[in-house]
Formats: sequence, structure tokens, C-alpha cells
Amino acid sequence: MAKAPKVVKQEPLETQLWKAADKLRKNIDAAEYKHVVLGLIFLKYISDAFEEHFAKLQAGVGEFAGADPEDKDEYQAENIFFVPAPDQPAQSGQPQGIAPTYVDIPGFCKSVSVERVAELDYVLTHGRYVGLPDEEDDFNFAERFAALKAEFEAQLVEEDQLNQAIAENLAKVQI
Repeated sequence: MAKAPKVVKQEPLETQLWKAADKLRKNIDAAEYKHVVLGLIFLKYISDAFEEHFAKLQAGVGEFAGADPEDKDEYQAENIFFVPAPDQPAQSGQPQGIAPTYVDIPGFCKSVSVERVAELDYVLTHGRYVGLPDEEDDFNFAERFAALKAEFEAQLVEEDQLNQAIAENLAKVQI
């Protein structure tokens, strides 16, 4: 007997983001995790603020009478990020949004779809998405290594100075 096809239920974005954050928590240190969580909270805040203001503009009541809910200036006037519909193109041909001039940078950042994140089991380790930076063929390894070593040694000296200053300031604190 043939199996019935599996029905895939589309989860709300909030659920997908929570699952992604939960999986990420298992893969990184708690001190680093806060950066990801704060980013997700910020995105949720942007989304909620936009939806609330969009509803006010769409209702057109009071000071919002005659306002266009698709006008970016209506949101900027209230210090709210404008979040256009996904299929609304920019005049430049790139999608509009929070960062309309966004460009993927190999080894640093890459825009990926929720579907791609789902394919990778909601693991948000950036290396899975951004790839490797373009290789630099025209540098002298010995020179570069010497410069990095000198920079590292200078940072160690600065660390010692800062630790000493902290210790001196703590010694001044009376309990």
C-alpha cells in the first residue's frame, strides 16, 4: 500500500527564528550567543513596529487620514524602519529593505533565504553560509606574518597596561 504524502506545515517566522536561535545556542558559547539573540530581538522589534504603524496608516484615522501605507517617508517620520513587501523592487533593481545597498562579501556576510537555513537544520554558524574569502595571491607571506606578529605583540603590551590600570583602580575601591 502506498504511503500518503507527508504534509509539510509552514511555521510562522517567529517559530522558525526561535528554532534557529535554539539550535545555535548549542553550538556557541553563551557570551557569543547574546549577539545573535540581540540581533533576532532587534529584527522582531523592527517587524512589530512596522506592522503596528502599517495598521495605523491603513486605517487612516486621525492624523493618519490620507496617509499612504506604502510610502517610506511615513515610517521615517516616526523613526520606524520601512519593511516593504518581499516582491516590491527598488528603482535600482535590487530589493528594498533595511539595507537596500547590501552586497554579499565572501568570507564575511551573505544573504540567505529561510529555506536555506531550514536545509541546514537551522544552524546559524556563519561559515556554513558565507563561504571563504577570495584568495589574495599577491601578498608576501613573510611580510604579512611579521606585521601580524608585531601587531599581536603590541596588543599584548596594551593588555598588560590595561590590566595594571584595572588592578590599580580596583585597589582604590574600599569595601
